[in-house]
Amino acid sequence: MSINQKTISRPTSLSGRGLFSGEPATLTFLPAEPDTGIAFVREQDGKVATIQARTENIMKRPRRTCLKNGTLYVETVEHCMAALAGLGVDNAVVKVSGGKVGELPAGDGSSESFVKAIEDAGIAEQDAAVVPLIIKKPEYVSSAEASIAALPGPTDVLEILYEFEAAPPLGRQLFRFVLGAPGAANEFATQVAPARTFVTEQEAHELRSRGMGRHLSAKDLLVISHAGPVDNAFRFADECARHKMLDLIGDLGLIGRPVRGRIVAHKSGHDLNHMLAKKLVAQYDSGFRQSLLVRDAAMDIRQIQSVLPHRYPMLLVDRVLHMAGDGKATGVKNVSFNEIFFQGHYPGTPVMPGVLIVEAMGQLGGLLVSRQLEHTGKVAILLSMDKVKFRHAVVPGDQLILEAVAVRVHRRTAHVRCKAFVGENLAAEADIKFVLRDP
Repeated sequence: MSINQKTISRPTSLSGRGLFSGEPATLTFLPAEPDTGIAFVREQDGKVATIQARTENIMKRPRRTCLKNGTLYVETVEHCMAALAGLGVDNAVVKVSGGKVGELPAGDGSSESFVKAIEDAGIAEQDAAVVPLIIKKPEYVSSAEASIAALPGPTDVLEILYEFEAAPPLGRQLFRFVLGAPGAANEFATQVAPARTFVTEQEAHELRSRGMGRHLSAKDLLVISHAGPVDNAFRFADECARHKMLDLIGDLGLIGRPVRGRIVAHKSGHDLNHMLAKKLVAQYDSGFRQSLLVRDAAMDIRQIQSVLPHRYPMLLVDRVLHMAGDGKATGVKNVSFNEIFFQGHYPGTPVMPGVLIVEAMGQLGGLLVSRQLEHTGKVAILLSMDKVKFRHAVVPGDQLILEAVAVRVHRRTAHVRCKAFVGENLAAEADIKFVLRDP
């Protein structure tokens, strides 16, 4: 049964201090269009950056989840992301202002403040269907004693089992939650969202010695001693397992679409959560690329020629398979033995030149910013390339699947992240910047 996407009904705000930094911040939820996902807008010192809540924007941080775009970032987003995912909100803009580090207001270290704000604003259904990520094959990540497995299972919900283990007085805790089931939003709000961040007494002292969390007392979050909570009490006997579940749900929200199947986690934290989320995104993208090959082209060669100035032998995009309004495009280059460059480039063992793979990616990126984004009608001229890597040889007979995702688009410039695949193998990747001019 098809389920429609949802967004926030009206703007709503909350303010508070960051969990680690203690800096004051204001967060505002705003409605968003269908198929745009969750996007953070960071405002600081006159600068504004839109940061998509996606795995490719994760910046490594200890004990929390951080997202970055350029020089601006948002910190400790997992509790907010969990609230959105738990309540079934697919599309929203989240504005964050105040402070130097961009940390979200923490409330009591749980998701309750975010849930209450969203519930007060209301949730509106949209005229677009949810396209979930259905786990097709097992994925597994581990580190030391911690692990997470993603397994095929139900195709209409996500069953999550989290096993927490620690020294007494916490011991072993097991918690199960079903995301996406009827009534799951209410159950999340009452059974998962109130679970708070926790630290041991020793961890609390170490964090304070490094200048973090000095504004907090043991009454503000769970500090656990050998005898139990210090100046506080558990909300649930298994509150630690529930909070770890909350973090996992928030981190999986960075996949950008609801997940369906089964996940079993043992002592996992943010790093493993991020690793699993990236593996699931790669699994979905691989299946999506293959499904596009049997669809009608979004742009055929004549439409491509009407936008790109390139001609044989330098026109390297044969078809555009998919172009979405949220700044994504997928194209294809069929690599034939008759390509002119094979005559002189390792003719005994023909391999497609890496510079031409990058050129093909750049052409798709140029099509994206010239055709679909705000620069319709402009010509995209290559400005710079960064983080260029070649991962897999491309040989005659291969079909090169090209992907381009807009990172930032300004009035005169655009930044696009590009990848090229042969089957499931990543062949090349690059960050490409363009200057946009009138034809």
